[in-house]
Amino acid sequence: MTVLNLPTAARRTLLQRRIRLLVAATITYNVIEAAVAITAGSIASSSALIGFGLDSIVEVASAAAVAWQFSAADHERREQTALRVIAISFFALAAYVTFDAVRALLGVGEAEHSTPGLILAALSLVIMPFLSYAQRRAGRELGSASAVADSKQTLLCTYLSGVLLVGLALNSLFGWSWADPIAALVIAAVAVKEGREAWRGDACCPHPLAASGDAPATQEGCADGCCQTDAPATTSISIDTTKETR
Repeated sequence: MTVLNLPTAARRTLLQRRIRLLVAATITYNVIEAAVAITAGSIASSSALIGFGLDSIVEVASAAAVAWQFSAADHERREQTALRVIAISFFALAAYVTFDAVRALLGVGEAEHSTPGLILAALSLVIMPFLSYAQRRAGRELGSASAVADSKQTLLCTYLSGVLLVGLALNSLFGWSWADPIAALVIAAVAVKEGREAWRGDACCPHPLAASGDAPATQEGCADGCCQTDAPATTSISIDTTKETR
């Protein structure tokens, strides 16, 4: 016998509304971030800053996919398509970051000092973790793989903010232009991993597992702890998973 604690209809509506608001906030911030980063990067001839701005555009594409999904009443039907868009966004980000990092290591496009870039990176380092955490928490409780995957995209932007901040600071203080591309290659590897998980739909359990008897519908049955057993408002149902044997 398996007991599932499912969010109530009212709770699901609240979570869907919360995810839409978080996605809207993410899109708005990233549009501003992209404009500032690309402008500052062009002025300072900083490929790192320009790359960061392009990452913001990728983040907008990912968030827009989730916004499109949750604009429908039956958002579950759009889950797989949204995950594909998010996965492609991860792969595109990894490809560009890798290309840009290799160019920097070869001595092309080294980041120069940029005060706006340092301020932007520090600001993103503070804001992005909160947006990522809030969306990931709501997505897990709702059981939305795409919302969780997009929250990881936002978290990856946080890492890139840290990389950019450290890279610009070290380059400004000590002239260590190699620090940023080395760290960026690590971020690219993480982006590929997250992209593969999003493509396979491994970012979250899309729905509580059905009574198939193949796997327990518990939090331990989820690869990412998505099936929450302590949701604030839940409806408990029991499923008999025993099979008669003759």
